[in-house]
Amino acid sequence: MLNHWMYLGRSYSLVKKAYVLLNEYYRNLYVEERIHKNPMDNVEMMKKANFLSAQGKEDLPECETIEVFTDEELEKFKAEAFRTHSTGNRVYQQAGAYILMLNTGLRIGELLGLLNSDIDLENKTMTIRQAVKLVDQRDGTKLIGGKVKKVGKTKTTTSKRVVPLNSTAIEMIHDLRKEFYFGEDSPLVCDSGGDYANPTNLRKRLYRIEDAAGIETKGLHAFRHTFATKLINGTKRADGSIKTLNIKAVADILGHTTTEITERYYVKKDNSRLTGITDGFEI
Repeated sequence: MLNHWMYLGRSYSLVKKAYVLLNEYYRNLYVEERIHKNPMDNVEMMKKANFLSAQGKEDLPECETIEVFTDEELEKFKAEAFRTHSTGNRVYQQAGAYILMLNTGLRIGELLGLLNSDIDLENKTMTIRQAVKLVDQRDGTKLIGGKVKKVGKTKTTTSKRVVPLNSTAIEMIHDLRKEFYFGEDSPLVCDSGGDYANPTNLRKRLYRIEDAAGIETKGLHAFRHTFATKLINGTKRADGSIKTLNIKAVADILGHTTTEITERYYVKKDNSRLTGITDGFEI
């Protein structure tokens, strides 16, 4: 089964999760003495490099596979996202939500769970307390098809945090409130009735904007990756120095439990920023 999925082109992480789940399932049966031996004891999970090689892929470092927007793509995206009809009305609703994600690193669920009362414009912060996600619709334990919105806990305990707001983020908050505002206890990014928005709608709208802008299709998480990458890689100042944040500060802003998660899975290395940085340090 594992080999079958591999040759179907399934991801390594998906196949490994299946391997771990089967192993745990049969291990519990063995512990409960319902079977005499765990059949998974004789099954080894293929190494990632060999797995990808069988699919004709290269085993790249995680940081090399991260999706981020280039500066050129961001310019095209913004131009399209805020495009207006001849009447002056926006083509796309709540375009500011994407730029807010880009400047805060919020997950889509965190953004949709954000209430207006969670935002402190005076101190330039927002407090992340909850998240919106789609879950399978059930009748008891039975799946009955379809997805429903659920407002609940954040992904992890460290996901509950205070996020700083830069001037662009504040501008986007004002922009979003001009479109929809149903009071302090309502979501900042809401549907037309003031209820929590559906993540699927924002995702589909993102794809329409990217397609119209003529840029490569990227998911909502790319805004979070781009934010982290910009903070870690930094921006070059006029004097040649680089303004950047340390990895611990970025991990705290993103709500990560460790800096390793931030560095390994969220930051795409950009060696171009190092060009000329050693000028004046001749040895």
